[in-house]
Amino acid sequence: MLAHDVNIVLPDLNLAARVWGDPSLPPLLALHGWLDNAASFERLAPLLCEQFHIVALDFPGHGRSDWRAPGAWYHHVDYAGDVLAAADALGWKRFDLLGHSLGGGVATALTAACPQRINRLILIEALGVIASAPEKALSHLQGALADRASYRNKALRVFANQDAAIAARMQANGLSREAASLLVTRGLKVVPGGFSWSSDPRLTLNSAQRFSEDQVLAFLRGLRAPTLLMLAQPEAPYLPRETMERRIAQVADIRVLRLPGSHHLHLEDPQPVAEAILDFVKLESDAPTLL
Repeated sequence: MLAHDVNIVLPDLNLAARVWGDPSLPPLLALHGWLDNAASFERLAPLLCEQFHIVALDFPGHGRSDWRAPGAWYHHVDYAGDVLAAADALGWKRFDLLGHSLGGGVATALTAACPQRINRLILIEALGVIASAPEKALSHLQGALADRASYRNKALRVFANQDAAIAARMQANGLSREAASLLVTRGLKVVPGGFSWSSDPRLTLNSAQRFSEDQVLAFLRGLRAPTLLMLAQPEAPYLPRETMERRIAQVADIRVLRLPGSHHLHLEDPQPVAEAILDFVKLESDAPTLL
């Protein structure tokens, strides 16, 4: 079955999504990273769609999804509500979750909070969210309020053509041209003078509040779903090994793989990632049920 786009109508906004696989297969909801979009899974999903019916969301404010209403902001916990609402709109009572980076943080929180909805949790370059020390809480709030007061005067960057936008994305994230092209093609809109990002500028503002590391660890101790975590090697500076090992130790049922590559493992080199996911699913399916 060829991939296609769908629109998921939620009570307060519409989400765009990319779909692969027969609807009769087990459902898998895929969540992309910050300032990415559903095209993040464009190379991985075709390798999995004989086993799963895959729906990759554009988070609100990303890709082709609606922006949040004027005066609203983008908070990590609100994305978890968006994901649940999308699953409800799709008619999915239970499903698997696949998350990369920000999407992995959202998937982690949702799996811990709603264990009755999630069968398995698959994470790429994320286990929980990026935490902040409690003593930085005030400075985060001050920065966020300053950003909110000034962002309306921020001019959007305009690119003369798509190639210029692709080059900018390659430089910003160290992506290959193929990977950057996929994300950029879905993440641009036509504006006077050329092209601009379709993502909401509010996404780039400082967070008003972040979880502490202790809070993140508490979430991880609440995970009940079998979990697969894939981390790139060498590790990213924002995912230091000591922190990740401490987080991994909190999860009761987790399998960890460290794969050579960069932060966008699944987009740059999808085959090893797909093989790891399929092996994980087979192991979980073959595992004896405890009565």
